[in-house]
Amino acid sequence: MESVTLAAPGGELSIWALFWQAGWVVKLVMIGLLAASVWTWAIVVDKVIAYGRMQTALNRFEKTFWSGQSLEELYRALSERKTTGMGSIFVAAMREWKKSFEKGARSPIGLQTRIDKAMDLALTREMERLEGKLGFLASIGSSAPFIGLFGTVVGIMTSFQAIAGSKSTNLAVVAPGIAEALLATAMGLLAAIPAVIAYNKLSSDAAKLGGRMEGFADEFSTILSRQIDEKVAVKAA
Repeated sequence: MESVTLAAPGGELSIWALFWQAGWVVKLVMIGLLAASVWTWAIVVDKVIAYGRMQTALNRFEKTFWSGQSLEELYRALSERKTTGMGSIFVAAMREWKKSFEKGARSPIGLQTRIDKAMDLALTREMERLEGKLGFLASIGSSAPFIGLFGTVVGIMTSFQAIAGSKSTNLAVVAPGIAEALLATAMGLLAAIPAVIAYNKLSSDAAKLGGRMEGFADEFSTILSRQIDEKVAVKAA
């Protein structure tokens, strides 16, 4: 067990002073929690910006898609650049559509299945991008309080050992050591609370964006199914 010395009675109880007076285990715990908190906020800012851009991209694509522009023209325009969201789903479906007809697809059911599969894969990739790093927030939210508690327990144990060695139970002597230990728990909560709130909010936003993309995939699948039936009817005639 690490050894510490008790702070002098009336010693400074600022957060900075408490950190430097803490033992090395408690210091490592607090540094780790601080790093986790900084990384949590970096993820939150990144996701808020990314979700805002995705929302704008979805609105722009829907406006273009339902404007009456032909699917071929829209496909040519989107296939020439990197796409995200509904654009990726649309391009994946159209690419499969064109490949199948270029190779002389004969089974409407098989073509529809392949198109739906292509859109499902594109939707899965988009959701992975949206939900990436959210697992870290969940992990911090659930584990940070216990990590902080570990630092507190270690700090209190070493403080009690020092108290026993000094044979003094004066509150002015005991308080600084206890405060150092409790600082670890405070930092654990400081890291966990924003992480939990952010995870719940961002997960909800990701689900909403995913729902919009899934709805478009279903609508577009219906449109293509109708066109497949029309082409089959023309060939049969």
